[in-house]
This record gives sequence, structure tokens and C-alpha cells, in this order.
Amino acid sequence: MEWLTEHKIPVGDAASTIFEWVRDNGEWFLDFLSMVMELMIDGILWVLQEPHPLIVVAAFVALTWVLQRNWKICLFVFAGFLFILNQDYWEEMTESLTLVLSACVVCMAIGVPIGIATAHRPRLYSYVRPVLDLMQTLPTFVYLIPAIVFFGIGMVPGLLATVIFVLPAPIRLTYLGVSSTPQALLEAARAFGATPRQTLYKVELPYALPQIMAGLNQTIMLSLSMVVVAALVGADGLGVPVVRALNQVNTSLGFESGFVIVVVAIMLDRILNVGGRK
Repeated sequence: MEWLTEHKIPVGDAASTIFEWVRDNGEWFLDFLSMVMELMIDGILWVLQEPHPLIVVAAFVALTWVLQRNWKICLFVFAGFLFILNQDYWEEMTESLTLVLSACVVCMAIGVPIGIATAHRPRLYSYVRPVLDLMQTLPTFVYLIPAIVFFGIGMVPGLLATVIFVLPAPIRLTYLGVSSTPQALLEAARAFGATPRQTLYKVELPYALPQIMAGLNQTIMLSLSMVVVAALVGADGLGVPVVRALNQVNTSLGFESGFVIVVVAIMLDRILNVGGRK
């Protein structure tokens, strides 16, 4: 088998060459992209950290009531935020929430249009599907290498790695929702003279809304799963105490910070569980 290994396909070298070429020739685009992501992160972080914590808590409870109309869920969200304040993780929680919300904005803005386009063009989806498989199955730590090469350390590379890992979820679920629209509905819309744009906005998207909301929910959950990985490239948030606990073999700190992440995940899931509202 030595003859086979002697003629190894240069996968790693090719990837390294591509990354170096992008870094050397796309510096202006990378700087612009970094500036946009930093502005978005700073804006969301300002909204979450500048007001008094109880004002932010009240805003989330009000949002929960608007979406769920269930006082029990509102009470749970309120208790969850009080628990985070009690554990003194408010600043770290807002930093992680900023990363999650930023990833949601980017992933939904890119994923939903791509999902719609692939649902209308099956051949395009056949080309996109292997790329989505690669993005979801490639170890997340591999994303950190080009992120550091392009953007250094901080919140921006953490956001980039999160977006790459999370983006397939809204694409796949939007594709599933739009492509599964019953033909009877589409034929009825065309029979009444609806244009393709009207069919999309008045038939396909309303029918696909539960799947799109499921994509948003998955985006949030997967983004939260990346907070610890993002901490390895200097991103602030709840992943920092988890990494510190791992380095110090500190069971108390690890369980404490990990439980706060679980509480945040459950709260966001309950807030956005629109399909389960009674």
C-alpha cells in the first residue's frame, strides 16, 4: 500500500493555497466584512448591555407574551433570567446572546433565499446539497483555522465559524417547506391569475412558515452549541468560563456555566416555539 500513500491527493495543500490566495487578494473584502460584522455585534451588544438588566428582562418577557400568549412560559422566562442574574453571568449571557442573534440574522438572511431558490430549481439543490453536507459534517474546529487566518481572534471569527456551521439548517428546512407545498394550492393560485411572485408570497411562504420557524429554532440551538468552540478563538461569552473550567479541572465552574447555557437554550426555544402555541 506504500505506492498509494506516495501519491497522496494534495487536499490539505490545495485548501491552504486557496486560503492564502483569498487572504492576499481579498483583503479589502475581508476588511469590509469584518467591519460589518463588528458593527452588528457592537449594536446588538449595546442594546443588551446598556439598559438596566431588568429592562432587558421585561422586554424579553413582553416578546414571549406576544409570541406565545401563555403566562406560564412568560413566568418561566422571567425566572430563567433571574437565575442568570443570581449566578452573576449576565454579562457573559448577553455576549453569547449577541453571538447567537448575529448568527441568526446572517443565517436567515442568506439561508431563506437560498432555500427558496433551491426549492424552485431541483438541479441547483443537487449541486448545493454536497456543500451543505460538507459544512455540517466537517469538524467545527476546522472552521476556526481560516477564521483566524482571515480575521485574527475575537468575536468576528467566532461568528464566522458559527455561521458556516449553522447555515445549512435554515437552507434545508426552507427548501423542505417550500418544495412540499401541495400542487393543488399552486394550481389554484395559477388558476386565479397569480404571478410567480404572488404565488411565492401568498401561498408557498405561508405554507412553509412552520418549517422556516423550525429553521430559526435550529439556528439558535446550533449557535448556542458553538459558544464554547467560539471561545477558543477569543469570542466572549458563556464559553469562556467553560474553557477556563476545563483548563483548571474546575467541576463547580464548569457545571455552573454549563447549566446557564442550558437555561438560555431552553428559554429561547420556548420563546420561539410559535408552532406549539395554543
